[in-house]
Amino acid sequence: MKKQIELHEKKVEYTLKVSKRARTMRLAMYGGGDFVVTVPRFVGEQVVEQFIIRNAKWVLGKLEYFKNIPPRVLPKNNKLEFARHKGSALVLAERKMAHFNEIYQFTWGKVTIRNQKTRWGSCSKKGNINFNYKIALLPEHLTDYIIVHELCHLGEFNHSQKFWDLVERTMPNYREFRKELKGKGFGFF
Repeated sequence: MKKQIELHEKKVEYTLKVSKRARTMRLAMYGGGDFVVTVPRFVGEQVVEQFIIRNAKWVLGKLEYFKNIPPRVLPKNNKLEFARHKGSALVLAERKMAHFNEIYQFTWGKVTIRNQKTRWGSCSKKGNINFNYKIALLPEHLTDYIIVHELCHLGEFNHSQKFWDLVERTMPNYREFRKELKGKGFGFF
Protein backbone atom coordinates (compact mmCIF):
# COMPACT_ATOMS: atom_id res chain seq x y z
CA MET A 1 0.00 0.00 0.00
CA LYS A 2 1.46 3.38 -1.07
CA LYS A 3 1.75 6.03 1.65
CA GLN A 4 3.29 9.47 2.15
CA ILE A 5 4.99 11.07 5.12
CA GLU A 6 6.60 14.45 5.65
CA LEU A 7 10.22 14.37 6.81
CA HIS A 8 11.98 17.69 7.41
CA GLU A 9 9.50 19.54 5.16
CA LYS A 10 9.91 17.01 2.37
CA LYS A 11 7.15 14.64 1.26
CA VAL A 12 8.43 11.08 1.05
CA GLU A 13 6.51 8.27 -0.61
CA TYR A 14 6.86 4.73 0.72
CA THR A 15 5.29 1.33 0.35
CA LEU A 16 3.89 -0.20 3.53
CA LYS A 17 4.07 -4.00 3.62
CA VAL A 18 2.36 -5.87 6.42
CA SER A 19 3.98 -9.26 6.89
CA LYS A 20 2.83 -12.29 8.87
CA ARG A 21 6.46 -13.37 9.21
CA ALA A 22 7.91 -10.01 10.30
CA ARG A 23 8.84 -9.79 13.98
CA THR A 24 10.19 -6.22 13.88
CA MET A 25 9.76 -3.12 11.74
CA ARG A 26 12.20 -2.80 8.85
CA LEU A 27 13.13 0.03 6.50
CA ALA A 28 14.57 -0.85 3.10
CA MET A 29 15.69 1.23 0.16
CA TYR A 30 15.91 -0.56 -3.18
CA GLY A 31 17.58 0.36 -6.46
CA GLY A 32 15.85 3.33 -8.03
CA GLY A 33 14.95 4.77 -4.63
CA ASP A 34 11.93 2.57 -3.85
CA PHE A 35 11.38 2.98 -0.10
CA VAL A 36 9.64 0.04 1.63
CA VAL A 37 8.58 -0.27 5.26
CA THR A 38 7.83 -3.83 6.37
CA VAL A 39 5.96 -4.30 9.65
CA PRO A 40 4.38 -7.10 11.66
CA ARG A 41 0.62 -7.22 11.26
CA PHE A 42 -0.08 -6.00 14.81
CA VAL A 43 1.70 -2.63 14.35
CA GLY A 44 -0.50 0.45 13.94
CA GLU A 45 -0.01 3.22 11.39
CA GLN A 46 0.93 5.81 14.03
CA VAL A 47 3.74 3.57 15.33
CA VAL A 48 4.98 3.09 11.77
CA GLU A 49 5.10 6.85 11.17
CA GLN A 50 6.98 7.43 14.44
CA PHE A 51 9.50 4.76 13.42
CA ILE A 52 10.07 6.45 10.05
CA ILE A 53 10.43 9.86 11.70
CA ARG A 54 13.00 8.48 14.18
CA ASN A 55 14.97 7.20 11.18
CA ALA A 56 14.45 10.29 9.01
CA LYS A 57 18.17 11.00 8.68
CA TRP A 58 18.80 7.51 7.24
CA VAL A 59 15.78 7.70 4.91
CA LEU A 60 16.64 11.13 3.53
CA GLY A 61 20.30 10.16 3.16
CA LYS A 62 19.41 7.07 1.13
CA LEU A 63 16.97 9.00 -1.06
CA GLU A 64 19.69 11.56 -1.77
CA TYR A 65 22.16 8.77 -2.55
CA PHE A 66 19.78 7.17 -5.05
CA LYS A 67 19.28 10.45 -6.91
CA ASN A 68 22.85 10.05 -8.18
CA ILE A 69 22.48 6.40 -9.20
CA PRO A 70 21.40 5.60 -12.76
CA PRO A 71 18.16 3.62 -13.16
CA ARG A 72 18.35 -0.13 -12.67
CA VAL A 73 20.27 -1.98 -15.28
CA LEU A 74 18.65 -5.33 -14.54
CA PRO A 75 15.01 -6.20 -15.14
CA LYS A 76 12.57 -6.24 -12.24
CA ASN A 77 11.83 -9.66 -10.79
CA ASN A 78 9.09 -11.36 -12.77
CA LYS A 79 8.16 -14.91 -13.67
CA LEU A 80 8.81 -14.55 -17.39
CA GLU A 81 12.35 -13.20 -16.91
CA PHE A 82 13.03 -15.87 -14.31
CA ALA A 83 11.83 -18.67 -16.63
CA ARG A 84 13.89 -17.24 -19.50
CA HIS A 85 17.19 -17.11 -17.58
CA LYS A 86 16.93 -19.85 -14.93
CA GLY A 87 18.49 -22.61 -17.05
CA SER A 88 21.43 -20.55 -18.28
CA ALA A 89 22.05 -19.25 -14.74
CA LEU A 90 22.24 -22.82 -13.41
CA VAL A 91 24.66 -23.95 -16.13
CA LEU A 92 26.76 -20.83 -15.52
CA ALA A 93 26.79 -21.30 -11.73
CA GLU A 94 27.77 -24.97 -11.91
CA ARG A 95 30.52 -24.30 -14.46
CA LYS A 96 31.98 -21.38 -12.51
CA MET A 97 31.78 -23.23 -9.19
CA ALA A 98 33.68 -26.18 -10.64
CA HIS A 99 36.29 -23.81 -12.08
CA PHE A 100 36.93 -21.90 -8.83
CA ASN A 101 36.67 -25.02 -6.71
CA GLU A 102 39.83 -26.35 -8.37
CA ILE A 103 41.55 -23.94 -5.98
CA TYR A 104 39.31 -24.29 -2.90
CA GLN A 105 38.44 -28.00 -2.97
CA PHE A 106 35.14 -27.56 -1.08
CA THR A 107 32.16 -29.92 -1.19
CA TRP A 108 28.61 -28.63 -1.65
CA GLY A 109 25.10 -30.04 -1.80
CA LYS A 110 22.43 -28.73 -4.16
CA VAL A 111 22.80 -25.67 -6.37
CA THR A 112 19.50 -23.88 -6.94
CA ILE A 113 18.54 -20.84 -8.98
CA ARG A 114 15.91 -18.59 -7.44
CA ASN A 115 14.00 -15.42 -8.19
CA GLN A 116 15.19 -13.54 -5.11
CA LYS A 117 14.38 -9.90 -4.50
CA THR A 118 17.15 -8.97 -2.10
CA ARG A 119 20.04 -11.43 -2.53
CA TRP A 120 22.54 -12.47 -5.14
CA GLY A 121 23.15 -15.76 -3.40
CA SER A 122 23.08 -17.70 -0.16
CA CYS A 123 24.68 -20.75 1.37
CA SER A 124 23.03 -23.00 3.93
CA LYS A 125 24.79 -24.79 6.78
CA LYS A 126 24.07 -28.04 4.88
CA GLY A 127 26.18 -26.75 1.99
CA ASN A 128 23.31 -26.01 -0.38
CA ILE A 129 23.90 -22.90 -2.48
CA ASN A 130 21.27 -20.63 -4.03
CA PHE A 131 21.88 -18.01 -6.68
CA ASN A 132 19.69 -15.31 -8.09
CA TYR A 133 18.88 -15.95 -11.77
CA LYS A 134 20.23 -12.46 -12.56
CA ILE A 135 23.81 -13.72 -12.24
CA ALA A 136 23.36 -14.73 -15.88
CA LEU A 137 22.75 -11.07 -16.80
CA LEU A 138 25.74 -9.52 -15.04
CA PRO A 139 29.19 -8.76 -16.45
CA GLU A 140 31.38 -11.85 -16.01
CA HIS A 141 33.64 -10.42 -13.31
CA LEU A 142 30.62 -9.67 -11.09
CA THR A 143 29.17 -13.13 -11.63
CA ASP A 144 32.56 -14.60 -10.72
CA TYR A 145 32.65 -12.56 -7.53
CA ILE A 146 29.17 -13.74 -6.46
CA ILE A 147 30.05 -17.38 -7.19
CA VAL A 148 33.32 -17.15 -5.25
CA HIS A 149 31.61 -15.36 -2.37
CA GLU A 150 29.07 -18.16 -1.88
CA LEU A 151 31.65 -20.87 -2.51
CA CYS A 152 33.85 -19.43 0.25
CA HIS A 153 30.98 -19.70 2.73
CA LEU A 154 31.52 -23.45 2.50
CA GLY A 155 34.89 -22.84 4.18
CA GLU A 156 33.89 -19.99 6.50
CA PHE A 157 30.19 -19.62 7.30
CA ASN A 158 30.49 -15.93 8.23
CA HIS A 159 32.03 -12.68 7.01
CA SER A 160 35.15 -12.80 9.19
CA GLN A 161 38.62 -11.85 8.03
CA LYS A 162 39.28 -15.56 7.34
CA PHE A 163 36.30 -15.54 4.96
CA TRP A 164 37.53 -12.45 3.10
CA ASP A 165 41.03 -13.96 2.91
CA LEU A 166 39.48 -16.98 1.15
CA VAL A 167 37.64 -14.72 -1.29
CA GLU A 168 40.80 -12.73 -1.95
CA ARG A 169 42.67 -15.90 -2.93
CA THR A 170 40.88 -15.91 -6.31
CA MET A 171 39.37 -12.38 -6.30
CA PRO A 172 42.11 -9.93 -5.28
CA ASN A 173 39.85 -7.05 -6.46
CA TYR A 174 36.78 -8.24 -4.55
CA ARG A 175 36.33 -4.86 -2.80
CA GLU A 176 35.98 -3.10 -6.16
CA PHE A 177 33.49 -5.72 -7.36
CA ARG A 178 31.35 -5.37 -4.19
CA LYS A 179 31.32 -1.63 -4.68
CA GLU A 180 30.39 -2.00 -8.34
CA LEU A 181 27.47 -4.29 -7.53
CA LYS A 182 26.12 -1.71 -5.10
CA GLY A 183 26.98 1.42 -7.05
CA LYS A 184 25.78 0.76 -10.58
CA GLY A 185 22.19 -0.19 -10.02
CA PHE A 186 23.01 -3.91 -9.86
CA GLY A 187 22.75 -4.17 -6.12
CA PHE A 188 20.02 -5.01 -3.70
CA PHE A 189 19.66 -2.41 -0.97
